[in-house]
Amino acid sequence: MKVFVYFLTLFFMPFIYAQQNDQMSRQIKTADGILEGNDESGIYSFKGIPFAAPPVGKFRWREPQPVEKWEGVRKANKFGPRAMQRPVFGDMNFRSNGMSEDCLYLNVWTPAKSHDEKLPVLVYFYGGGLIAGDGSEPRYDGESMARRGIVAITVNYRLNIFGFFSHPELSKESPNGASGNYGLLDQYAALKWVQQNIAAFGGDPNKVTIAGESAGSFSVSAQMASSLSKGLFRAAVGESGALLGNRPLPPLKEAEQKGKAFATSINKEDLTSLRSIPAEQLLAFTTKPEASFPVNIDGYFFKENPVATFKRGDQSKVPLLVGWNSEEMNYRALLGEMKPTIANFKKVVEERFGEQAKELLQVYKPQSEMDVEQVATDFAGDQFIAYGTWRWADLHSQTGNSPVYRYLYAKPRPAMRAEMGNAVAGLAGGVIKGDDAKKQQTPLAKGAVHSAEIEYALGNLATNSVYDWQPEDYKVSTIMQTYFENFIKTTNPNGLGVPDWQAMEKGEASQIMHLDVNTTGETEKHRDRYLTLEKLSEGK
Repeated sequence: MKVFVYFLTLFFMPFIYAQQNDQMSRQIKTADGILEGNDESGIYSFKGIPFAAPPVGKFRWREPQPVEKWEGVRKANKFGPRAMQRPVFGDMNFRSNGMSEDCLYLNVWTPAKSHDEKLPVLVYFYGGGLIAGDGSEPRYDGESMARRGIVAITVNYRLNIFGFFSHPELSKESPNGASGNYGLLDQYAALKWVQQNIAAFGGDPNKVTIAGESAGSFSVSAQMASSLSKGLFRAAVGESGALLGNRPLPPLKEAEQKGKAFATSINKEDLTSLRSIPAEQLLAFTTKPEASFPVNIDGYFFKENPVATFKRGDQSKVPLLVGWNSEEMNYRALLGEMKPTIANFKKVVEERFGEQAKELLQVYKPQSEMDVEQVATDFAGDQFIAYGTWRWADLHSQTGNSPVYRYLYAKPRPAMRAEMGNAVAGLAGGVIKGDDAKKQQTPLAKGAVHSAEIEYALGNLATNSVYDWQPEDYKVSTIMQTYFENFIKTTNPNGLGVPDWQAMEKGEASQIMHLDVNTTGETEKHRDRYLTLEKLSEGK
């Protein structure tokens, strides 16, 4: 009998080992080496994972280079450094391991119990105007999405001069004949890393959704427009932002000249000298008037203006969930300290927009003095970011051969907690305290300001202790996060417990989902505004 048991054990041992070996644990083998993360009450997190070589020294202003493989076990229990940036937005709260030019790290949260679960994957790009932001910000934390059965990832990418500096000499040395757009290439490199490695975390490389807010949303539209990223994701989510607005991207030559002018202004004409500048000093130089580093049509990441790509239907043809907020910009951004009157509104539009003012005033037309504040708020928000986001959705609905689901997010944030004292809301949902708060005269927002929806969409209200969240806030968050969850899992936001959301009709006024305490789908009301902006942007 003992002999029988012995041979039975030998027979089943490979199967027992395989079963144990297939179970998820804190240690995961990737293509570059073994990582050890954290077990956070059933969610495994892996932070500070390198997806490209440090972009320092000779790799500054070059496309992302391969990671150097490591021996042994690499700890992945804390966020990597954030990209070089100045403190320009008051709503950013970092958990990163300092700030460094060595910043190309990503973070993974997985609920998988085994490696073969093939769970849907969310890859999220942070916002911040391409000059700030980080994957460690609590509002982007992936644990809440992971608890809904999704492998969640946040990605760092280079910013400002480090991510978008163009120069003729850089283009000359590049194997692609291009320069600038390094931040977008970082995102592309991260998506390739996901394809190669996410199965080890229980994710399905064929079920990747890319998403982002503001500059992160710009980035999503960019990845959709670039031929490089085709096939790396199956769906996309854009929150307030797209590279299809009324400011077309400059050609490479123009971006190169801007870079050359900047180099001249700091007396550094050659690449060796530019690459030898310490990162902190180079960052300080970005306050100079010549410091302009736009995303450009480099002939490599972008073959042409993204608008042309979407018009012709050469973008990634994937389902898109996209929208913007009801108060992306306040009326004071247009009128300043002037009173919101019809006369003042008309005067400012005429002064700023010259010959275009007549047509603009036909669609942004307050009927009474009481209407001016709202009309001016709409006008400022459209000019800032809403129009480009609308155009992205509209063009993709016509040429993308895929469903497009649009939303308008309208839930204002609640009041700040009492312990915040005399603090007031600042730019992009930031917080201004102390003496500066006493001087600030920012009016209370009547709608959802830019970036207000992030914590709601990702289920992270509890990570933001500034605002006094109420039951209705959690209600809205549950609805919005459920829509996002359904879309990431099935490419369709609809499901049990949420109002029916219809996809857009091609080139027609169709449904837009109003996300608020009472969420409901409504027919688009302001298509005339955006068609006018489209006509004027194209010079028709």
